[in-house]
Amino acid sequence: MTVPGAPLPLPPPAHEAPPPPARPGAGGTRVLAGVPYAAIPGVRPLELDLVLPPEGGGPAPVVVFLHGGGWRTGSRHSPGPAYAGADPTPFERVAQAGIAVASADYRLSGEAVWPAQAHDVKAAVRWLRARAPELGLDPERIAAWGESAGGHLAAVLGLTPDDPALEGAVGVTGPSSAVRAVAAWYAPCDLRTVAAETGAGPMDPGSREAGLLGTPVPAAPEAAAQASPITHVSPAAPPFLLLHGRDDRAIACAQSERLRDALRDAGADVRLHVYDGADHMWHGAPDAAYDALERTIAFLRERLGA
Repeated sequence: MTVPGAPLPLPPPAHEAPPPPARPGAGGTRVLAGVPYAAIPGVRPLELDLVLPPEGGGPAPVVVFLHGGGWRTGSRHSPGPAYAGADPTPFERVAQAGIAVASADYRLSGEAVWPAQAHDVKAAVRWLRARAPELGLDPERIAAWGESAGGHLAAVLGLTPDDPALEGAVGVTGPSSAVRAVAAWYAPCDLRTVAAETGAGPMDPGSREAGLLGTPVPAAPEAAAQASPITHVSPAAPPFLLLHGRDDRAIACAQSERLRDALRDAGADVRLHVYDGADHMWHGAPDAAYDALERTIAFLRERLGA
């Protein structure tokens, strides 16, 4: 019985709800669309789309995909313009190879500034690990994959598994947010040098990096360092696959080259492949887009044992 004047009980958080029914995808894959993985008071529930491999293979490894868009645009629905209209979709291609894909939204920079984005993507990993048994996933075989800004966040996931400042308390807490491998496409890896390498003004308040931090990069050196994957490189880093276009005008190829060098110097397993003639998002090089996806699938299969 409700006591007069007492506040009405709140419903459980959206991320505690049962997953929606799956619809069929290409090649026997199964798609669960719009699954809430974290409910934040005053903010839309954060959702992911889960593409599962065909049934019958036992608990599947899973890769968390994080979209690009300079941290201020984009959504979980697209792995990049090079794959518009692809059938099967890149996510279905990965699932057909035996690896589930959880394509996750995160708060954009117009909604919240750093480190909210790190908190969100870590929450996605924790939710998947907590709900793995009912989803048919293996909680010990989780990787991260992203393009551009999403590649940056994938690298942050891989390099900061035990950092309390970046873990946050979004969604499910308790499980680890660690991942076993990272694939990062044309990712910014050191926010402090992005502007200089593209000829932009570092104090431009309208830059993507300033939007992420809430202020121009030179005005927030500690936050810029914390948000730069290269700062967190250590011998404990998981295996990395870095893919970048040589002619990238948005995020210089030097970003991936320096992260490769730092990981290599730390003794980590890292591979970098550079595509001559490819601009950002594989513009100008459609063959690079196909090859990048195939390399990523092979890397994930190798590292996750698919």
